[in-house]
Amino acid sequence: MKKVRIGIVGLGNMGFAHAHSILAGKIPRLELGAVSDVNSDKIARVPQVKGFKTAAGMMASGLIDAILVATPHYDHTSLGIAALKAGLHVLLEKPISVHRADCERLIAAHRGREGRQVFAAMFNQRTDLYYQKIRALIQAGELGEIRRVNWIITNWFRTHAYYASGGWRATWAGEGGGVLLNQCPHNLDLFQWIFGMPVELTARCGFGRYHDIEVEDDVTATMRFANGATGVFITSTGEAPGTNRLEVVGERGKLVYEQDRILFTRNEVPMGEFSRTTPHSFATPPIWDVSIPVAGHGGQHNEVLQNFTDAILDGTPLIAPAPEGIHSVELANAMLLSAWTAKPVALPIDGRKYERMLKAKIAESAKLGKKKKSVAAAPVDFAKSFGR
Repeated sequence: MKKVRIGIVGLGNMGFAHAHSILAGKIPRLELGAVSDVNSDKIARVPQVKGFKTAAGMMASGLIDAILVATPHYDHTSLGIAALKAGLHVLLEKPISVHRADCERLIAAHRGREGRQVFAAMFNQRTDLYYQKIRALIQAGELGEIRRVNWIITNWFRTHAYYASGGWRATWAGEGGGVLLNQCPHNLDLFQWIFGMPVELTARCGFGRYHDIEVEDDVTATMRFANGATGVFITSTGEAPGTNRLEVVGERGKLVYEQDRILFTRNEVPMGEFSRTTPHSFATPPIWDVSIPVAGHGGQHNEVLQNFTDAILDGTPLIAPAPEGIHSVELANAMLLSAWTAKPVALPIDGRKYERMLKAKIAESAKLGKKKKSVAAAPVDFAKSFGR
């Protein structure tokens, strides 16, 4: 095989954007073989290839070698499993599933197929050179043992018009959550990719605090890691102007990433050692102020598409293997579980318990007759839709 023929299921904002990039030749050796959507008008937007009303029809057509799933969240699990069983290579938009139990079902469907089918997730923020540099510094021990992580990521501001643009948006039945399941899977993935998973967390969530929605649009979570380090994660879609500030404190100093700058205030002597050995009561370690240069935000979505293609054709290691997507989903689930129960939550969570509670939320919403009005949305400016 010299080229990969990919089919896209779901021609919403992201699916159509991916189709446009592939048709424009931006991903060498990847060609668009077919598209699928339940909406005929959306299929008509991509007249260059054959369109299917069902994903099953596209999978059985023989026109594709791989599939990109860009549908609403709940379908990621069922379509991913069906595509794997059909022998296709699979790339899933975020999140890979809505909850941990579905992640486990999806991952189980790939087990034993690792050598034959490439299975990846669209965690495009892993291509961002700033986050790659931060991760490399931490893994190399430049900050020493991590003591505290704070991430304020509130530049995901969304309007009432955004939430009204689709009846599935911001509902337990349609998305399975709010900011944690829609905007923040990228940040939650980066959080665990860089720092690992906490062993316990506590969260407070505002459900419809800023918008007429039933799911969370405001979250503050505190975490504890196995080594005793603590973490704070704050996010919202109702705050403007928003903030994106990541602060990491380790034995060897403090790193701050904000407004496309990484500043590293480095202790000449690790803080714990200095504290134990100095005879002075109010002394602090001498420091170096280091500005770390980084050359941009990387290739983002197109880089993940290229990596997926190269993995199929050349065996290139994946930037974001899909099974790793369970971690960001579990962090989101744990935060919601803590908010629902008003208790700390130990990780890993009981995925089946969470699934039952989520289904109860869906049933409660249906019983109350909650139904959103949908209105046509203005065209999407993708440059403004991804928080960094």
